[in-house]
Amino acid sequence: MASVAQTGSASDRLQALGLALPELRENPYYVDQRTVGSSIYISGQLPYRDGELLGQGIVGRDVELETARELARHAVLNCLAAAVQAVGDLDRVRIVQMLVFVASTPDFGLQSRVANEASELLIEVLGENGRHARTAIGVAGLPLNSPVEIQMVCTAV
Repeated sequence: MASVAQTGSASDRLQALGLALPELRENPYYVDQRTVGSSIYISGQLPYRDGELLGQGIVGRDVELETARELARHAVLNCLAAAVQAVGDLDRVRIVQMLVFVASTPDFGLQSRVANEASELLIEVLGENGRHARTAIGVAGLPLNSPVEIQMVCTAV
């Protein structure tokens, strides 16, 4: 796992990785996050950047493992952006649970390797607040033929 010094703010660590939280586009059918008490429920996020879906297809057939891992990284950035909408500051976000859905062939079997890329980013940026319970699931298909979708539950700290 790559390591970024756990100094400064979570935003500083994100910037040190050359990353920034994206702007999320509104959807007329659902919200990106809903807060209940101190819990924040993040809707499933696809690997969008600047309004563009970064990949399509089935992992293990149309999409290589490394590409799927990079797409998971983009999807989890969108999850973090939704969490910040709820609490206003990345340093106030603690990840409780992450669900990683991977559109994959029945024999793919490496969904956890795709999910690891998202988990690593969360830990690099949030430190101990980024450690989480996790499930990685292979599915037959996802919205817009996306290879990856990530849903999270967070809490405000």
